[in-house]
Amino acid sequence: MARKPIDITVPDLSGKRAVITGGSDGIGLGIAARLVRAGAEVVLPVRNRGKGERAVARIKEQVPGALISLRDLDLSSLASVAALGEALAAEGLPINILINNAGVMTPPERQTTEDGFELQFGSNHLGHFALVGYLLPLLREGRARVTSQVSIAANSGAINWDDLNWETSYDGMRAYSQSKIALGFFGLELDRRSQAECWGISSNLSHPGVAPTNLLSARAEIGRSEATGARKLIGALSRRGILLGTSESAGLPALHASTSPDAEGRRLYGPRGPGHLGGAPGEQSLYSRLRLPEEAGQIWSISEELTGVALSVN
Repeated sequence: MARKPIDITVPDLSGKRAVITGGSDGIGLGIAARLVRAGAEVVLPVRNRGKGERAVARIKEQVPGALISLRDLDLSSLASVAALGEALAAEGLPINILINNAGVMTPPERQTTEDGFELQFGSNHLGHFALVGYLLPLLREGRARVTSQVSIAANSGAINWDDLNWETSYDGMRAYSQSKIALGFFGLELDRRSQAECWGISSNLSHPGVAPTNLLSARAEIGRSEATGARKLIGALSRRGILLGTSESAGLPALHASTSPDAEGRRLYGPRGPGHLGGAPGEQSLYSRLRLPEEAGQIWSISEELTGVALSVN
């Protein structure tokens, strides 16, 4: 039996500037295409220029006259994040939508970023934290909505406070959960501080459920030569329409969270199906790990210290 397609209505985004990380393939590519189709001017910061160029060409084939362009960004390098921030600041255009979507998941062996942080914590969380810091004036000017893509993995594990970089007893999945919990804390705290200090920014969270994305596929850059067994199983279940989402439906929660007039700050949006694994997007209860405002504040302070980027308004 064919799976019934799931979709949402995206409002007219003409005149809006949107930035999405991880938009050159997978879920991010689908989100970027929908933003463009709704009239937004989309900026794709990418690590791999060739992949980015192919993504832009694909979107322009689908949407003639698409307003989309590439910028360089490697979230595992704070220097690269700073360079993007400087480039967009020089352009001087307000940002109305920022989707922190890019991520890396469970390298076979512990790896570190250019700055010495555990790769998942450094890329998934610290890179996005620094990016928001550098873009803060443009986000304020655009009264932006910031959506940070977490994961159902943020509903398990914990912050490894004694060893944030997993220098001892490295566990790839636990480190991944930590990175997504930290990003979730950041997204919630960003909204709280914006409201308290009148920054004009709204910040919320989304998660894609479980779908056959590229996170667990072969990724030579992190030492994975072939797709994991979990990725193969996810693909098989998705094709049969069993519980899980598709690569298209998995992008809908972030799309809803970042564009819907009904989506609010400090909320989590994900699939509404059983176990929140697949289905149409909607609001869901915050994961228990994210209901700790004191830890959110602690992550914020530590992130400022580690990145050297202070998120404040002068």
